[in-house]
Amino acid sequence: MRDALRGVRPTARGGALGGLGLATTVMGTLTGVRILTQVGSLLLLVVVVAVAWLAAEVRQQDRGRLRLVRRVTPHPVSVGRVATVRVELTASGGAHRLDRLQIAERAARELSGPTALRARVQRSAGRLALTYSIHPQHRGRWPVGPLEVQRRDLFGVARWTGSLAEPMLVAVRPATTPLGTSSSAASTDVDRASAGARTPAADDSSLRDYRAGDDLRRVHWRNSARRGQLMVRQDERAGRRPASVLLDLPLDDEAAEWTISTGASIALALMSAGHHVRLLGGDVLGAATDHHRADGEGAGADALLDQTVDLTRPSNLATRAAWLRTAVDTLTVNAGGAELVFAVVGELEPDDLASLARIGDASMGWAMVRTGRGGDNDSMTADEARTLRALRRAGWTACAVRPGEDAAVCWQRLLDSDERVGVAR
Repeated sequence: MRDALRGVRPTARGGALGGLGLATTVMGTLTGVRILTQVGSLLLLVVVVAVAWLAAEVRQQDRGRLRLVRRVTPHPVSVGRVATVRVELTASGGAHRLDRLQIAERAARELSGPTALRARVQRSAGRLALTYSIHPQHRGRWPVGPLEVQRRDLFGVARWTGSLAEPMLVAVRPATTPLGTSSSAASTDVDRASAGARTPAADDSSLRDYRAGDDLRRVHWRNSARRGQLMVRQDERAGRRPASVLLDLPLDDEAAEWTISTGASIALALMSAGHHVRLLGGDVLGAATDHHRADGEGAGADALLDQTVDLTRPSNLATRAAWLRTAVDTLTVNAGGAELVFAVVGELEPDDLASLARIGDASMGWAMVRTGRGGDNDSMTADEARTLRALRRAGWTACAVRPGEDAAVCWQRLLDSDERVGVAR
């Protein structure tokens, strides 16, 4: 009972009624007027009964007499899209448990935006529903709830305020931009590969070396045992090269979000073209995950986008360098000459540039280099210009981009770039 009494408070009416009852009782006792004592006692009894009734209702609520179901549609939701949250509260053992019940819910600012939430409440026998819209402003996982409940007694002299159920985390995916996979320079082998062009295959079930993130169910164990290394069945009916998208996350929040959004857009475009795609970079992407194209925007795209939800930006330059080094090492180990690599990077240290240069020698590489202002002009810093030149010398197709630019514009600039220098593939 003591736990149930927590949160029970008298209303203004209850406080006045209790004070009046106490004063009347004292006055009746002192003057010997019995009727005053009885009236005062009756007023005090009303307050006590109201508090006891609320405590009993709270105990029943804690025992599951009230059940809450919260749904977010669609879920997960993407940045900039609208989602609907619906909270349904039902009562077992009597619809009266929802009488005089007021409910409200809060959502994280990253979900509600700058404006206050506006909810619609619907009541029916044994059911109370709350519906409101959220407008996610930032990628991540953000809470809605818990449901805030306020209950009053029949006379309005006491109220109980508390919460019901645990908060729900809403997964918010990055905003993505549809990217075309055709290029005006599609006559070259490189551009055809970037556009998802078919490559010839000797048969429909060729084998290749195992790459980090490959589905173990595709391992060909007999050939792996014979060759002494893991070999994976590769469905060559589509004949498309595997692709990796490398993300170098900066310390700045806006630039990091733009990098993640652009990288996800590139990965979805490659997947839509039929490539097997994996994302590398950041903290949770240190271990590569291979995403296979499903029918249209299917399970593969969902898994890829879900992978970006929990990405965090590095807290310092050392962390950023460590994350990038892990991703580059993964690419270096698995570079086999047939892989496409798309990178979104900032200015790089010489060691990282050297590692990426080796990848450019082994695979087909495209890179967007973040700059302060974007464009191939003198507005770049010396380190940004050095990174861009070094990648081009190593055989990468590279262009300068500015965080905040339209990803489609940056993508087309990359595909149309004619600055690639390197060996013929």
